[in-house]
Amino acid sequence: MEKAKAAIDRKNAVISIRGLKKSFEANEVLRGIDLDLYQGENLVVLGRSGTGKSVLIKIISGLLKPDEGEVKVFGQELTHITEKELQELRIRIGFSFQNSALYDSMTVRKNLEFPLVRNRKKLSRKEIDTAIETTLDAVGLLKAINQMPSELSGGQRKRIGIARTLILNPEIMLYDEPTAGLDPLTCIEINNLINEVQERYHTSSIIITHDLTCAKMTGDRVAMLLDGKFEREGSFDEVFNTDDERVKPFFDYNFIK
Repeated sequence: MEKAKAAIDRKNAVISIRGLKKSFEANEVLRGIDLDLYQGENLVVLGRSGTGKSVLIKIISGLLKPDEGEVKVFGQELTHITEKELQELRIRIGFSFQNSALYDSMTVRKNLEFPLVRNRKKLSRKEIDTAIETTLDAVGLLKAINQMPSELSGGQRKRIGIARTLILNPEIMLYDEPTAGLDPLTCIEINNLINEVQERYHTSSIIITHDLTCAKMTGDRVAMLLDGKFEREGSFDEVFNTDDERVKPFFDYNFIK
C-alpha cells in the first residue's frame, strides 16, 4: 500500500544535519552523515541493526552528543544551547520509544497526565481531563483510560505510548521501530496511526525501522543508512530500484517468500 501524498514544505527544514559523526570506542557508527527533515514530512530511516539508526534520533533529541558535525533543530544548533534551552526544545519533540516506555504502576490516564502536569503547570483539572480524553480518542483508545498497561495488548501499549507523546502537541515526532514485535494486522494499524498523526497534528517525523511495509506505508521519503552513511535516498521505489547487494536483501527478506 503506497502512502498518500502529504503537504510538505521543502523550503523549511525543521532538522538539518551536516557532517555528523559518532563513535563508541573503536566502533565508528555514524561517519559524517548529512540529512534534512522538512516541515510536514514523514522521513523513514532504514538500516540493519547496529548501523546507528537509534543513535541518530538520540542525538537529535539531545540524549547523546555527537563527536563531530552540526545538528540544528528548528534552527538551533544543539551543541551551542544551554540545558534550559534544550529542555524547552525537547517539549517540541515527541519520542516514541520501541518498548512504549509506559509506567507499569500507573493507569493509562495517569501515564498521559504525568508529562502534561510536569510541563503545563497552569492547566486546570478540566483542561487536563479534556486533553487526556481528546488524545486517547485520537489514537482510538479512549475506552482504555482506566486500564493498567499490563491489561493492554502490544499494539494497544504502542498506541498509548504514542498518545503520551502527543499529549504535549509536539511539532516533531521520532518513532523508534514502531512496529517491532507486532503481528502483521497490528503493524498496519500502527502504520495508519502514524499517517493519521501526521495529518491531524501536522507533525514532521523521523521513523526508524527495518520493516519495509512500514517504510512503504508511512514514508514520504526513505533514507538508507549503510556503513555509517546515507548511501541511498528518495522514494521507496527509487531506493530499492538497485542491484546493490547491500540493499537487495532488505527487499527480498520482506517481500519475496
